[in-house]
Amino acid sequence: MNAAVPASATHTRHWLSFRIGTQLYAAPLDDVSEVIRDGDLTPVPGAAPDLLGVRHLRGRIVPVMDGRRRLGLAEAPAANPVMVRVVMLSQAGQRVGLRVDAVGELLCSDGIEIAPPPPGRASRDDDPVSGVLAWQGGFVALLDVRRLCRAEDGGGHVA
Repeated sequence: MNAAVPASATHTRHWLSFRIGTQLYAAPLDDVSEVIRDGDLTPVPGAAPDLLGVRHLRGRIVPVMDGRRRLGLAEAPAANPVMVRVVMLSQAGQRVGLRVDAVGELLCSDGIEIAPPPPGRASRDDDPVSGVLAWQGGFVALLDVRRLCRAEDGGGHVA
């Protein structure tokens, strides 16, 4: 186990994978509340550039982030718009949606070493990639949902 990988990443065993562009990402299964179809959003004036808007979900107003923008990827349409989903993440008692191009499979990291993120990613202070997991001839970037949702600012604000 590498000391540069946060302890939260090394203790998590089950992950939900999803694709954004050509890259696979995964969030800890414990932080995923559900996966829903993409739907209508209400824009929020003055919001962060990666916040697509808010949506109503069973009586709650939930912010939805653009996975591409939040992860610093080039903007491009999804390869298959029918596969686009919103992964609902729970953090700090709040729910935040992350729009992804497609949801993948459940991963189990038991017995697989989690490596630190590539060195170039460290240049972004708010980068949510906490580690990398070798998977099926490639790799999966593991996300720290707390950082992804910007729940570290101490102000209780998510997204």
